Amino acid sequence: MAGHSKFKNIQYRKGAQDKKRAKQFAKIGREIQIAVKIGGTDPESNPRLRLAITNARSVNMPKDNVDRAINKNNTDTADYSEVRYEGYGPFGTAFIVEALTDNKNRTASEIRSIFSKNGGNLGETGSVSFNFNKVGEIQVKKEIDDSALEDLLDHGLEDYNTEEEMSYIYCSYETLASLEKIMREKKFEIESANIIWKPNLKVKIEKEDELTKLVKLNDELEKFKKMVEESQNVYESLLDKKFTTDLKSGTIINMEHLA
Repeated sequence: MAGHSKFKNIQYRKGAQDKKRAKQFAKIGREIQIAVKIGGTDPESNPRLRLAITNARSVNMPKDNVDRAINKNNTDTADYSEVRYEGYGPFGTAFIVEALTDNKNRTASEIRSIFSKNGGNLGETGSVSFNFNKVGEIQVKKEIDDSALEDLLDHGLEDYNTEEEMSYIYCSYETLASLEKIMREKKFEIESANIIWKPNLKVKIEKEDELTKLVKLNDELEKFKKMVEESQNVYESLLDKKFTTDLKSGTIINMEHLA
């Protein structure tokens, strides 16, 4: 029985790892497709694509998968454009939703409806973006010592902080791909590298019912994103981190990415 139980545990772990890997591949595949739509198929002249390919390699995404994601756009005749929506959530929070869509009217209508049903409202362009800075973010799995930080300053590092066992490197989004490449060459254990909208303010949410409503709004935006494969990023002005909660204890847990 012990051997049987051990095998079941191995099966369970492998299944969980496979699901996580499939989710990573799907997310990176969408980012590759979006990058190609916006900037073309040449990574040298398309930094967003270059970053997506680097992220694909970091999670051992097969080259065939990467090539399929790039070439998929050659057979897709839809006329896509990148759009950004800004809105207010409940309790003084603010959201930025970025999307790639072939139907701006449909997408705007759906986003507006999601905000309205969850105690928020869709705002005008510029209504909340002044609360954010568009930056590059690199997450590293351990604290970085002072000498390494000084070295990274010469390569584009602009800000740095730590939370628990994770370090967060911030740079201009234009230099993200080059800084990440240098950090990988220097053997940093990079967890992720993304272009984000980094909020400048914080809204403290402590009541569980308020937190639940915010999570519901975020979840519905994410479900819409997955359903139509349009929305690429959702950011909320809470205003430094997205957050969720352990509803059993009511403890607020800071997270960079709720998705």
